[in-house]
Amino acid sequence: MGDEVTHSSLSLLRLCQLVSPALPIGAYNFSQGLEYAAHMNWVRDEASAYTWIAGIAQHSVGTLDLPLLLRMYDAWLSNDTDTAQRWSAYLLAARETEELRAEERHLGRSLAKALLSLEVTEAVSWTKHQDASYGCLFALAAARWSIPRLQTAQGYLWAWCENQVLAAVKLLPIGQSAGQRMLNTLLQTIPNIVATAGALADEDIGLATPLQGMASAWHETQYSRLFRS
Repeated sequence: MGDEVTHSSLSLLRLCQLVSPALPIGAYNFSQGLEYAAHMNWVRDEASAYTWIAGIAQHSVGTLDLPLLLRMYDAWLSNDTDTAQRWSAYLLAARETEELRAEERHLGRSLAKALLSLEVTEAVSWTKHQDASYGCLFALAAARWSIPRLQTAQGYLWAWCENQVLAAVKLLPIGQSAGQRMLNTLLQTIPNIVATAGALADEDIGLATPLQGMASAWHETQYSRLFRS
């Protein structure tokens, strides 16, 4: 019983480490189109920021990132590097703009370097890998650290939501309390989004957030920017 509790506690702490803003991968540099949405006044207050973030969480992260993350997690558990790489390349190909692809690669390679320093030796070949994606390296870490499959997906979505809310707080005059209110509501949606993602067949994987894609594309030429995407 004691060993089980210790293993469970360590897995939880490892997940906390993996989703921590202190992890040196630079996720705070990216808004994924939110900055342009704020520039155009599509997102202007707490309510509109929540609608934007929740919509992307459900119709993009939940239907593209998470089902691919789960497939890559299963591949790493089976030591099937080829399948993990194939789904990683698929994730990169599904990114709609150059900014989003560059972000995915940057986060993936940065996470690979961080994992290498944490003795996840399989990450070494991914530090400069063309198809390195954040999702793939996140899945590798979770598999090697024995973080349960469901909690891996929940943690990934939580980290994404937190980063988007932090970006909104920087961009909008809404304050930290508004950010916490948004996170409090978002976290209640995470279990259902993850459950839906886990049930998606391969042919149903995709996204339905065209405005985010356009915002990201237009952000590439935005005159004044805080974020890299």
